[in-house]
Amino acid sequence: MTLQTKTSTLLILLLLSTFHYSIVVANQAGKWKLLKKSIGISAMHMALMPNNKIIVFDRTNFGPSNLTKKNCPNINSLQPQQDSSSSCYVHSVEFDPSKRTVRPLTILTDTWCSSGALSNDGVLIQSGGYQRGERVVRYFTQNTDWVEDPNGLVTPRWYASNQVLNDGKIIVVGGRYQFSYEFIPKKTDSDLKLYDLSFLKETRYLDNVPNNLYPFLHLSPDGSLFIFANDRGILLDFGSNKILRRFSAMPGGVSRNYPSTGSSAMLPLDLNGNVGIPKAVILICGGTSPDSNLKAVAGEFIPATKSCGRLTITEVNPKWEMEEMPIGRVMGDMILLPTGDVLIINGAGKGTAGWDSARDPVLNPVLYRPGNEPETRFETLAPTTIPRLYHSTAHLLSDGRVLVGGSNPNRSYNFSTLFPTELSLEAFYPPYLSSPNRPLITSMKPVKKEMSYNQTISVHFRSNYEVNGEKGISVNLVAPSFTTHSFAMNQRVLVLDMRELENKGKSNKGKWYEYVSDGHAPSSAAVAPPGYYMLFVVVDGVPSRGMWVRIVNE
Repeated sequence: MTLQTKTSTLLILLLLSTFHYSIVVANQAGKWKLLKKSIGISAMHMALMPNNKIIVFDRTNFGPSNLTKKNCPNINSLQPQQDSSSSCYVHSVEFDPSKRTVRPLTILTDTWCSSGALSNDGVLIQSGGYQRGERVVRYFTQNTDWVEDPNGLVTPRWYASNQVLNDGKIIVVGGRYQFSYEFIPKKTDSDLKLYDLSFLKETRYLDNVPNNLYPFLHLSPDGSLFIFANDRGILLDFGSNKILRRFSAMPGGVSRNYPSTGSSAMLPLDLNGNVGIPKAVILICGGTSPDSNLKAVAGEFIPATKSCGRLTITEVNPKWEMEEMPIGRVMGDMILLPTGDVLIINGAGKGTAGWDSARDPVLNPVLYRPGNEPETRFETLAPTTIPRLYHSTAHLLSDGRVLVGGSNPNRSYNFSTLFPTELSLEAFYPPYLSSPNRPLITSMKPVKKEMSYNQTISVHFRSNYEVNGEKGISVNLVAPSFTTHSFAMNQRVLVLDMRELENKGKSNKGKWYEYVSDGHAPSSAAVAPPGYYMLFVVVDGVPSRGMWVRIVNE
């Protein structure tokens, strides 16, 4: 056991006995498993690649990490845009969840509080950051290393958000002192323009406490962009730079964006029937009072809100439908599961995002079942033992687990403070992984696992029991996200239009029932932007392992 591990363990035991943690102990579903005690860096940003490996990075000016490079570049040879502190210490890694191995990567400019998205050809495109990294766009292709474009952005982007669009471009919205948006990568003249967005000025609380950074972005199935900042949202026609609709403020007087950080997800789009524009519902949970950050700096830690709100942005006159989580939470991550349920995980019960600005770590995840009646939607799950506060992350893996990492509410790597820098990665096993009845995808058509819009598809799968009709079966697509600061950018779940189910009988000496489900790929790029998705078969609430597929815009 290393000195760092011993110190962290003693501090956790001390905290559990001395300080109040937001923890519910009972016979709860789900379980935790430590995958790696240290990956050498703190998982501030996280993205899943189509080869099932996770790309992780923090910031190059955090100081020395716990991982060094074998061949350190000479500091004197660095380009002007490079950060000298990154010369020998690793601040980005590739993690293989199946083998639990770490491969060091090289980032030369500061990625602190940046954003990203997986492009339609499977390249991780990552943008912005701090100081010398604020206008950089970085590219990561599987099995290679980072490539950096120092002039990839028109304007600095720090605390911005990204969203993949229906044409495959990536929109970058906002950032500190930036009230505009732009598109990456720069391929046309229109991509070189900066588009004003006064909505970001209107929703700013104070210059030093904006409460509208890392705005929540969701591509509506009608092709417009939903943007939520602070306590309200709009629908934007990003091509013509026109606000199409303004929605009422979310009730409660609570701020939902950084630093009063809540989280957001668009609930699954149900494509059954394959007609028109599917209903799109935005869910926003958590956050805190607008002045919570100011009070935390002064030593007063305000309780986080329990409130959640749902807004159906495709309705003519939608109203917020409010409900409450069982636990108040700020800095929680909302992760869409293959079943269409939402996992709310990480965060604190008091305070706000920022340096040493939160207390009462919330150790219990909560499961939200959007299709249930309101009184049965929330379920409190089994707790972790590791606080995950500011700069923590979570990400769905293709095997159905949720990878959890990060937490560093300190200005540098610090292992001897109230909430130490956390270098570990855990896996949370949602309740469905305790089932002995997981279906198994055996093949699909098209064979190349590429589908065009509205194409006929067939998914072959096995079940170890005979399924009772089509009602308990769905075939779902899940878009991989880029996760940081409590927002999983670009995550999306699509319930495919699967109209026929054929029972092929038993096989493999009677151990399996063989099925074929026939249906259609999504109808448009507004519903499902082109790119990579994980395809899951869900039988009676239990998902298979995911199969990577790609939607191409022919």
